[in-house]
Amino acid sequence: MSAEGTERDYVQSLERGFAVLLAFDEEMTTPTLAELAAKTGLSRPAVRRLLLTLQRLGYVENHGTRWSLTPRVLTIGQHYTATNARIELAQPHLLRLAERTGESASLAELDEFDAVYVARVPVRRIMNINVAVGSRVPAHATSMGRVLLAWAGPARITRFLEEAPLRAHTSRTITDPAELRMALSEVRGQGWSMVDGELEEGLLSASAPVRDRTGAVVAALASSTSAGRLAPERLREETVPLLVETATAISTELGWSPRTPPVVRDGFF
Repeated sequence: MSAEGTERDYVQSLERGFAVLLAFDEEMTTPTLAELAAKTGLSRPAVRRLLLTLQRLGYVENHGTRWSLTPRVLTIGQHYTATNARIELAQPHLLRLAERTGESASLAELDEFDAVYVARVPVRRIMNINVAVGSRVPAHATSMGRVLLAWAGPARITRFLEEAPLRAHTSRTITDPAELRMALSEVRGQGWSMVDGELEEGLLSASAPVRDRTGAVVAALASSTSAGRLAPERLREETVPLLVETATAISTELGWSPRTPPVVRDGFF
């Protein structure tokens, strides 16, 4: 039987429960039942049953007509980081990279259309948006997202270009699928990525691929700064070599060798 199972194995109520949990965000921190129903597309009776179940399990709490998440939801993310060996292994490398560059260092993985921060050593606040472990940023507009996409495989790239919402976050954001495909090809050719002001004006970042023992790219190592602090030329000349060096060191500890034939994963990591 396939590891993905069949339709008979699909538990729709579990999907709906996660849909309700994920509906809580910065715009709806304490939503009403009606607001959750509108956002998830579920009926109010269904949302009510799901909320009461989640409340009994300790993941949400009720405040009259409004609901909020509890700290227990954080344990889900903690279990991921605790069972992901590469995150623990990468942490001291991130710290050394941040010390050497004087800028924030991050590790990200690909999830659907976004790059998700799985480890981070912040140095200073450089973005208007909050960046912490678990934060999501659009893959098409970020250096780490492009690193993750560049080695994801031709079919995966094509699906991304056809289905992802290539929204313009600034006037510099690449939103044309053909242009983005060319940018990904350039990333593969040079072995790293740099993005200047495409997610946020003045935000400058560079990333390099982290590989596992099979040679597959499983994460992206990134260093971020502001254009006012560091010119793109200096980032390319001074930071990119450190990024590539650090990413190679992490990859080596994960069992990768330069002699390992490269593996392309056509799918999500």
